[in-house]
Amino acid sequence: MPVRALPAAVTAVLALAAGQAVAAPAAPAEHTAAARVVTYDASGAAEFKDAVAKGAAVWNESVVNVQLKPAASGQRANVRIIADNGWPRTLSTGLGSGTIYFGRQAVDEGHNTVRISSHELGHILGLPDVKPGPCSSLMSGASAGTSCTNPYPNAAEKAEVEDSFGLVGAAAAPRLYQD
Repeated sequence: MPVRALPAAVTAVLALAAGQAVAAPAAPAEHTAAARVVTYDASGAAEFKDAVAKGAAVWNESVVNVQLKPAASGQRANVRIIADNGWPRTLSTGLGSGTIYFGRQAVDEGHNTVRISSHELGHILGLPDVKPGPCSSLMSGASAGTSCTNPYPNAAEKAEVEDSFGLVGAAAAPRLYQD
């Protein structure tokens, strides 16, 4: 234990011995880093705007090193989401940037819109497809079947995103993910 932490620890032990409640010490400021913010523009997502917001919320609940936020009016977004009639796909132009095409074909076949959104946002966050895969793997995408509605990344997927966004200046090469 570092010497500078000893007085607080001793104080806590003495307070506990006296029957007093003790608050946990605050984390040192130098260990607190702000999450990288990735902005998105869902104005072209048509009927999928709500699913996009829910998919972003899933990621925001799941990881701490990056947060997905709607772009402010007039702000250039890192990610554009566009509804079209094809199959969902993502053109990543680097870690945290690109275009998501929210294809109606998968929805018409019965795939869950929030899972599609979370999956495609996973590509923006640097994750590749994992096919075939179980429903517990978000990046298994459509290979998990239409009965799979799980929009949450598993522990390995979360860890990979945390690692990618925990590296200062990390960048990924542009990639096209066709689901």
